[in-house]
Amino acid sequence: MNKQKIIIGITGASGAIYANVLLKKIASLHTLFEKVAVVMSDNAKTVWKQELEDESYKNFPFTFYDKNDFNAPFASGSAQYQSMIICPCSMGTMGRIAAGISNDLITRAADVILKERRTLILATRDTPLSLIHINNMKTITEAGGIICPACPSFYSKPSDFSQLASTVTDRMLDLCGIEISTYRWKS
Repeated sequence: MNKQKIIIGITGASGAIYANVLLKKIASLHTLFEKVAVVMSDNAKTVWKQELEDESYKNFPFTFYDKNDFNAPFASGSAQYQSMIICPCSMGTMGRIAAGISNDLITRAADVILKERRTLILATRDTPLSLIHINNMKTITEAGGIICPACPSFYSKPSDFSQLASTVTDRMLDLCGIEISTYRWKS
């Protein structure tokens, strides 16, 4: 089995719980990954501290890259990272990706993933949506990206916020082709 190299981008959209649950799940599945790279925007750190009331992102056993580190391996397609998940993904980040504006490491990595025809997943977390947001989603989808809104499901009867968030993060890992044990409808 080939181990994946994956990039996790975390932006300042509300929904730090999704990023936290995703990083915990990836840490628990560490044998499936060759490398896990994480990039957080400044706003992501602020929102994490506001919503989760801690800075526990500092405790994950992954390599964290500064948002302006264009020397990061995955700033080039030659590093062969297979997947990128941006969770949560702000509408501003999505708009810059749709327009091809690589002004930080998150948007540059997304640009690289798209140009290399690899898996890019944006866990958008905003409502309501404007026509600009919808058109940006269309552009990214046409370019090969996957819009996976942070819309939890309830049929697994989640008992707390982390389980609820897992209904979204598990779906994102599925979309990356990572085999995980999770609730499956009627199985």
